[in-house]
Amino acid sequence: MIKDIMRSDIVKLKSDDILSKALKIMYEHNVNGAPVIDSNGKLIGMIVKADIYRFLMEEGHFDTCPIDWVMTKDVITANKDEEIIDAAKRLRENNIIAIPVVDDNEIVEGIVSIEDIIDYAIKKF
Repeated sequence: MIKDIMRSDIVKLKSDDILSKALKIMYEHNVNGAPVIDSNGKLIGMIVKADIYRFLMEEGHFDTCPIDWVMTKDVITANKDEEIIDAAKRLRENNIIAIPVVDDNEIVEGIVSIEDIIDYAIKKF
C-alpha cells in the first residue's frame, strides 16, 4: 500500500511563492518536487525541479516569477490505500517523478517519488 512507503513530512509550497524560493527549499530539503497548496491545504498544483529548469531555459523573471506560472495544474495523485504498483504505473505512464498522496478532499497527506518506489523494490526483492 502507498501508505507504507509515502513520506508525510513533506515540503508544501504556495502558488505565489517565487521560483527561486521553491528551488532553494527543494535543495535544502533534498527533494525533487513539492505539492502546491491553497490556503486551506488543498492541492492546486505540483512543481518539480525539472519544471523550474525548463523555465530557466526561456527568458523570464526567476527571482520574481510565482510558482503558479510554472507548476503543473492537472496533477496526477495517489490514495494512501492503493497498491504501490498502481501508483508506479501512473508515474511511468505520465513521465513524472513524484505523485502527491491526497485524501478525498484533495488535502495532501504525503508524497511518493520514483526513489521511494525503487527503495521499496530493493528491500522487497
